[in-house]
This record gives sequence, C-alpha cells and structure tokens, in this order.
Amino acid sequence: MTKDRWVLLRRVDSYDHAAMDAVVTEGFELLGRSPAGRVLIKPNVVFANRNYSQHAFTHPDLVGTVADRVRSFAGVTDLAVGESGGFAIPTRLNFKESGYYDMGRTHGVPVIDFNEDTSVKVRLNRGVCHKTLLCPRLIHDADFKIWMPKLKYHICCEITNALKLNIGSLLHKERMLFHDDRLNDKIVDILEVGYPDLVVTDAVIIGHGFESCAKPFHLGLVMVSNDPVAADVVAAQILGYRPEEVHHLRIASERGYGSIDPASVRVLGDVGIEELAERTAGIESQFQDMQKLDTPIRFYEGIGPNTGRICYGGCMAAVKGSLGTIDARRPGSLKNAKEGAIVTGVYEGDVDAGSGVCLLIGDCTEVKGTIRAGRTKRVKGCPIGAVQLTSVLPFVFGMPSPLLDARDVPLVVINSIEKFVNKVRNRAF
Repeated sequence: MTKDRWVLLRRVDSYDHAAMDAVVTEGFELLGRSPAGRVLIKPNVVFANRNYSQHAFTHPDLVGTVADRVRSFAGVTDLAVGESGGFAIPTRLNFKESGYYDMGRTHGVPVIDFNEDTSVKVRLNRGVCHKTLLCPRLIHDADFKIWMPKLKYHICCEITNALKLNIGSLLHKERMLFHDDRLNDKIVDILEVGYPDLVVTDAVIIGHGFESCAKPFHLGLVMVSNDPVAADVVAAQILGYRPEEVHHLRIASERGYGSIDPASVRVLGDVGIEELAERTAGIESQFQDMQKLDTPIRFYEGIGPNTGRICYGGCMAAVKGSLGTIDARRPGSLKNAKEGAIVTGVYEGDVDAGSGVCLLIGDCTEVKGTIRAGRTKRVKGCPIGAVQLTSVLPFVFGMPSPLLDARDVPLVVINSIEKFVNKVRNRAF
C-alpha cells in the first residue's frame, strides 16, 4: 500500500448542513477524483428505536449531505443508500425509526435493505473464514463506494468504524456465520468486497455502552479518509486504543491492507488526535467489561472446548446485546434484577448464583467446579443470538422484556411481512 493515506479531522459541532457539506467537499478535493458511474453510500443503521436508541446509527442528515454532494458530480449515473441492519430485526423498520426513509425522500435517493434486494455469490481470495459471500448487488455493481460509519466503542471488537461497518454488508442469512471467536477474522474477510473509495465518519456524537443502543457523547467531529485502515488507525487512537490493540485492525494489516503505524497516516484538519483522545479518556463504555456492571447478576466467561479461546463474539456477545437492549429500554433494569449467574463456555472454577438461577448459555457451556444456585437452567444454541436470549433473560432475572412491548412487537411483525413481500417482488422483477 504505497498510496498517500490521509485522514481529515474537522470540528463540526452539530448536524448543520453547511458545516457538514464544507468538510465533505474538502474530502472530495483531497481525494483528487470525482465519483462516477454507480455510487453506493453505506451507512451504519444497525438498530434504531424512537424511544430508546437514537444514537446507534449514522445521522441521516450527514448521509443526505453526502448524497447531495455526490449528485453534483456530472459523471454519476446512479446513487443509492444501502444497508443490512442488525440480525432478526427488519432493516426497513430501522430505516423508519431512524428517519432514513424520510431522508431519502427529501434528498431524492433510494434507501435499500440489502436483504430485500438481489445478491451475487462471490469467491474470496483472501478470506480465512468466509471463502464465498452472498454480496449485495449494490455493493457488487458499485463503481464508487462511500462508507459512512458511526464512531462507537464496541462490546467485543474494541471499536466500530470503517472496517467493522462491513458486517452490515452481509445478508442476514450469512450474518451469524463465524460470529464467535473468529469475528475479527470475519470482519477482515468482508473487506475484500467492501473496500470503500471514501470514508466519511459521523463522530459529531459518538456512542458508548452497547453499540446498538449506544449512549451519546458529544465529540463534535466529522472524519474523512481515502483509506479504511487509515481511518480506523486514527479512530482507535481517538477512542484511547493503540491501533494494534484493535484486533481486526491488526489482522487487516497482517493480510496486506496497509500499515497500522500511526506515522504512516497523514492527519489533516483543525483538531488533533491528542485533543480528541483527552476528551474521550473519561468514557466508561459499559458492557465491554461485564464485571463492571452494577447488577446482582454475576458473569462467568469460559473458553471454547475446541479452541481454548474465549468465544468473545458468540454467546457472551449475545448476553451483552440482550442485556444492553433491556437496560436501554428501561434504565435500571440491570441494577434491579434478581440475583443469579450467567455462564458461557467451559468455566474452570466455582460459580455462585446465590439463591437465584445459574444460567448456562450455549451448547458447549459447562462448569468444572461447584455451582451454588437455587436452580440451574440451560439455553441451547451455537451461537445464540441476542433476540433469542431476550426471550429468556428478562423472565429468569425479573426484568421488563422488550418482547412484550405493545408498540414495538407489532412493528416488527408488520415490517417482517413488508420485507418478505418486497423481497419476492424484487426477485421477480
């Protein structure tokens, strides 16, 4: 990778169109070439809920600003916004809850769920886990790709920015494949088909805690880069990590996607990494370390029986996601939960659930020690999804369940039906 790799950091205090457009325009000037042909904008719309999750997604006003700027280039023949949101929730529902369909109508750009569109099976030359992928048509056919991540801390992958954004390139049917102790390898596999020409990061308000129901922190920044690895090198430092501490970033470098030495990246703009890192230094990102949660539930994380490694992207990630959603929807749910214990993997040692339930999560989970509990219960699966656990954890530990929400459950059903109908229609025509 011998190209000039740069990251532009500009202060943008709010989602003001003029301020955002100035940064985006400068980014295209630095890029030195104009978008042409079929252009795809891929934001992060992993999850959205009008009542309790409004800081997990790339702000639609920034996406609309980029779309307007792209349309100003004469060589652009087609423009679309595409995404595949979190597993088991219809992406079209996330689009509605986040205001993306409204943005699309305002700016004249189609907003498309990859799962409702057609796809192309592609073979990967660098893939370690994925040897083939069902690549969404919009990604496969794009002549120019603009990735627009939301800068956030991540519960099991340190940060989410340009590289982690590619999980949303997967169709739901392949999303959970290798979503276990191989998650960071999986992220880098997808980079082969999801390598952007330009990265525009929404860091006006960044997220911490559980990234799909992120808590907000005002950073007042928009980042633009011509290289996804360079973008993540800078993003990692802003969030307080050395680049080599972000596992998927280190793996990407090892596979030849570019150096992660900070000195290899040219940083431009009106604010420095050091100042931004000082501002984020006091953030305690909940759910990265379950032992720091204020709850009577105790957590015991063991290793995989066949790998000898902690399955960070598997069952415990689902536990974090489920509890993060429950507590975001009804703050204080974790603090007021019934006592008990959650175990994942093969745990060497004793487990204390008090008088409550010891919940063994996953097919491989076992305790090589003594269990002290009122009773023991197992939830089967490998890996288990957060939605599946959300049907269990609230009732075991006495917390309010999102699955009983009178507003949200009908919306999931209705949008699932709409997704099916639209998928059939798109495949037919």
